Amino acid sequence: MAELSQGAEREERTRLPVGLLLRWLMSLGGILTVFGGLHAYIAVRLFVSPEWPGAWSVLGPVGVALLFVSLPLGMMMSRREPTAWTRALQWLAYVWLGAFGILLSAVVAADLVGLVLRWTGVVADPLALARGRALAVVGVTLPAVVYAFVTARGRARVERLTVPVAGLGPGLHGLKVVQISDIHIGPTLDGRWLRRVVEQVNALKPDIVAVTGDLVDGHVEALRDEVKPLAELRASLGVFYVTGNHEYYHGGPAWAAEVARLGLTVLQNEHRVVERDNARLTVAGVTDHDAGHIHPAHASRPDVALDGAPHGVPRLLLAHQPRSALHVARAGVSVDLQLSGHTHGGQVFPFMFFVKLQQPVVSGLATIAGVRVYTHRGTGYWGPPLRLGPAPEIAELTLVTAP
Repeated sequence: MAELSQGAEREERTRLPVGLLLRWLMSLGGILTVFGGLHAYIAVRLFVSPEWPGAWSVLGPVGVALLFVSLPLGMMMSRREPTAWTRALQWLAYVWLGAFGILLSAVVAADLVGLVLRWTGVVADPLALARGRALAVVGVTLPAVVYAFVTARGRARVERLTVPVAGLGPGLHGLKVVQISDIHIGPTLDGRWLRRVVEQVNALKPDIVAVTGDLVDGHVEALRDEVKPLAELRASLGVFYVTGNHEYYHGGPAWAAEVARLGLTVLQNEHRVVERDNARLTVAGVTDHDAGHIHPAHASRPDVALDGAPHGVPRLLLAHQPRSALHVARAGVSVDLQLSGHTHGGQVFPFMFFVKLQQPVVSGLATIAGVRVYTHRGTGYWGPPLRLGPAPEIAELTLVTAP
């Protein structure tokens, strides 16, 4: 019966209303059209305009076209049972998606430089300019992609920060909070990688571990074994977890239940009070900022999370998105420090400059609407296994009594 129930759930997830399916297909068609045009632009700039001798002027555009086709194919393969072939295609699609962004940025920058060189008369020969521009783009992009791949797949950097907290009792002075966020276990990050992260966290001997959402990119039945290392996290005062937006793309309530089964304390608009040597700290957590759009019962409510919290006790709030601080301010509740993630620090240059269009801060400690927020760069990555600029992070925040 359990197997039949799981099968029915899987079937239900694959059924879409006809109207919604048509809108999704139209949206997908628009995205593919834009991406196709940008791929054509890259092919022209790198292979057609330079008029390379031999077969390069033909093979180059064909190669770019095949890479473009790998993107929708790789996404389609994610819905099938994994095989060596489908995994290889997914890896190609994800790597190319990130490399495409870096390459496109380099081509645009090279075109702008080329315009300046032509206007100023520094380079008069259009063919020489086209070839020099193409070689410069490839010479910059290839090492950048390799560096970004090695950075994303490497060990997370431990970022240490001391945070003064008003009213923190002497017994909790020096409290060590270790935060991990945006882990994104899924197509290219597995349980072995997660176990390495868990070992890094445990080696820091934390008092509190905060896992601030976007744990997975997949459903529970597909990734249950991969997230098992979470059960090995150790902290003297508790390991706490809040949902991110990606959990809700793959069954938010089911993931909250699974994480609780692994032994973590799941905070869904609720709080706990931890104590050491007669000093107390309220640790609260809210569901993702946008959870209510998918599961109305899971709407993010900082006021509910802190309802009944003891007065005069410092408050630490876990909230996946930094902009949840705006909810905190509107709710009129007091929070001493909010721990968030979501932004990945931008993940791949130059996209960190666009994060500010959605979030009030990209990374680090900042004050948002009167609320102090630490925004984590993310421990894993989403989509492309690349990080160009912001390295993966494990945050070690030491709370001290404010003078």
